[in-house]
Amino acid sequence: MGKRLIAALVIAFLTPCLGQTAAAQTTVGTSSTSSASDQSVRLARLEQQAADAKSSADNAWMLTSSALVLMMTGPGLALFYGGLVRKKNVLGTMMQSFALMAVVTVLWGLFGFSLSFGSGSSFIGGLHNVFLHRVGATPDPDYSGTIPLQTFMVYQLMFAIITPGLIAGAFAERMKFSAMLVFMILWSVLVYDPMAHMVWGKGGLLNAALGGRFPTLDFAGGTVVHVTSGVSALVCALYLGRRVGYPKEPMPPHSVVLSFIGACLLWVGWFGFNAGSALSAGSLATSAFVATHFAAAAAALGWAGAEWLRNGKPSTLGAISGAVAGLVAITPAAGFVSPMPALLIGLIAGVFCYWMVAKVKAKFGYDDSLDAFGVHGAGGTLGALLTGVFASSAVNPIFKDARGNTLASGVLEGNPHQLLNQMLGVAIAWGLAIVGTLIILKVVDVTIGLRVNEEEEVQGLDLSQHGEEGYYWEASA
Repeated sequence: MGKRLIAALVIAFLTPCLGQTAAAQTTVGTSSTSSASDQSVRLARLEQQAADAKSSADNAWMLTSSALVLMMTGPGLALFYGGLVRKKNVLGTMMQSFALMAVVTVLWGLFGFSLSFGSGSSFIGGLHNVFLHRVGATPDPDYSGTIPLQTFMVYQLMFAIITPGLIAGAFAERMKFSAMLVFMILWSVLVYDPMAHMVWGKGGLLNAALGGRFPTLDFAGGTVVHVTSGVSALVCALYLGRRVGYPKEPMPPHSVVLSFIGACLLWVGWFGFNAGSALSAGSLATSAFVATHFAAAAAALGWAGAEWLRNGKPSTLGAISGAVAGLVAITPAAGFVSPMPALLIGLIAGVFCYWMVAKVKAKFGYDDSLDAFGVHGAGGTLGALLTGVFASSAVNPIFKDARGNTLASGVLEGNPHQLLNQMLGVAIAWGLAIVGTLIILKVVDVTIGLRVNEEEEVQGLDLSQHGEEGYYWEASA
């Protein structure tokens, strides 16, 4: 009886304690589960914030780059070309660049972007994005997963604006403004849009990033921009013929000062052109930025040095032309080469383009007024080929096998086949530019006429085409 009483008392005493212990254990378990859940939520929130921050940074850089590339057309190219012509043609020349800022923008919004970057065939995009349909805040991962497709669209628009503007240097001082507008509209649609799609568009024949059949390395527009515009410029110069009085009459630039300012603006804007083509604010943009600057500097020295040896003096015009030649040549290679190969590409381009302007043009006698072919056509072709030689997978591992292993990029790295792809890309750009430009020139010439008459040319484009003058010299009192 006593033992039973003691057992009952022990049980009565321990029961509340056991209950509290069990409750405490339950509370700890619940707290641990709740804590783990909170940590997961916080981690997910931090990851989202990091992704949003990266997207915002990339978008800010791309909008800045878009503005820099637009600055290359106006005021950069407008001042550069405007200073190189005679003063009676300064406004007419600058107006060509400005007009393209407006005209190409409208074309791009209506259907140009869709033809260049929309899904389509190997040669041209489709009409899925006409009127910028479905081009909004959502990224297209085929191009960039961190920026809105609308940002990508407006960035590429700036390339579409400046490319036909470069051609104007070849027919400066002699094409009607109306003819220029019609020519540029047709050229943008029939030459630029197909070439941009083949090299950069999804499903494009030459697209190296998205599995094109013949992957051609063109980081920022060696073939798309410079080869097409430069070769088309030569065709225009040959088709229109020489300016009245060329080459017997001297036709020096009316203001090297304007051209100097324009060239410096081009140099600065080119960072948006090349570094912006990384489509993000990461290390690849830095690499392209450095390569661009080094090539421009080396080319300026190369052209000026060659001119110094030949003429005994280095000219300001030669130095700024050399810098532009280096910027042209490094454009396709900017995101694929390290600084020292960039220096070499720039140096070669400076000397080569000087030779094209000083020797080849003089020998054949064509009137490429502002050396659009000698700088952009020749420099773009040279740069595209050298890209296949110096491209490095350490800078940009663009080629990978089925297992994701990085493959060699250029000839020096063990991929000689890439040079063949570069040659094919250049050949297609040359062929499209020659055939397309000839057809467009003929159509415009037959319908509305291309060239101003001799009286209007002697008077100058400022007065004959726009009814105004760039400079009004008031008589002193």
